Amino acid sequence: MVVKVKDLVKRYRDILALDHLSFSINEGEVFGLLGPNGSGKTTAINCILSLLKYDRGEIWIFGQPMRPDAYDIKRNIGIVMQNIAVYNELTAYQNIDYFCGLYVKDKNQRKKLVNEAIEFVGLGEFTKFYPRKLSGGLLRRLNIACGIAHKPKLIILDEPTVAVDPQSRNKILEGILELNKQGATIIYTSHYMDEVEQICSRILIIDKGREIATGTKDELKAMISLGEKITVESYSITEKQISAIKKLPGITSVDYKNNALIIKSGKGTNNLETVLDFIRKENIHFGRIYSEMPTLNDVFLEITGKELRD
Repeated sequence: MVVKVKDLVKRYRDILALDHLSFSINEGEVFGLLGPNGSGKTTAINCILSLLKYDRGEIWIFGQPMRPDAYDIKRNIGIVMQNIAVYNELTAYQNIDYFCGLYVKDKNQRKKLVNEAIEFVGLGEFTKFYPRKLSGGLLRRLNIACGIAHKPKLIILDEPTVAVDPQSRNKILEGILELNKQGATIIYTSHYMDEVEQICSRILIIDKGREIATGTKDELKAMISLGEKITVESYSITEKQISAIKKLPGITSVDYKNNALIIKSGKGTNNLETVLDFIRKENIHFGRIYSEMPTLNDVFLEITGKELRD
């Protein structure tokens, strides 16, 4: 077990930021930590890193109790926070070399690690550029290179793809999966549910400092009542037809706005064929029609009552 958090409590005066939070992360996992704004994610990460004092609880990393002076543990942790943390007066190469040098003193070894990090994030053409000359996506890649150059066993990535172009976003996600293949255990936070579905092997949802649900994406989806969601684009449907659809077997809700009919079914029911038969029978003119199974966003909304970005 790489990380173990037990009964973690953190108060800010009258605000209970972490309410007896407990979870564990196994070696080799890409562990998603999700929650709406103010849920306690950042507080939990800062406590794990011993950057913040907490009121009670236990934190173990690599089987050892985590403390502010546990430098032997911290040497094996890489941190890539949401805010870009590089020095503007240093080039891309010098930034990576500086941060790697905090952990690796041997110059020859450090040079090898820095060059590997540069190649890994695709900054080979930009090593002599200063941060102000880099695009947002390249800055994010530089930020990641600075956090992982020393080859940490545990990597914490907090919103690493915020405000980047699609090409850089894909490059970053591919890099995270490659780091995991190379043996790193990863804690990942994001507001992009599709990213979490794509790369996380297990997910913890927290709200108000407490665990709400944990499991694989399939286990989380099995917890909610929502089943199939059918979307029908139509300009000609009537209120009478909408009322009739609501009475079809297995249908839990029907909503029509902006010329899109959203039909939701209960868990375990598939109603696409039934809906298509009804549309043909009623001669309803439609554009596209498509069916979706529950997403992590649906899970999050049903479990917390909020959108992830609320």
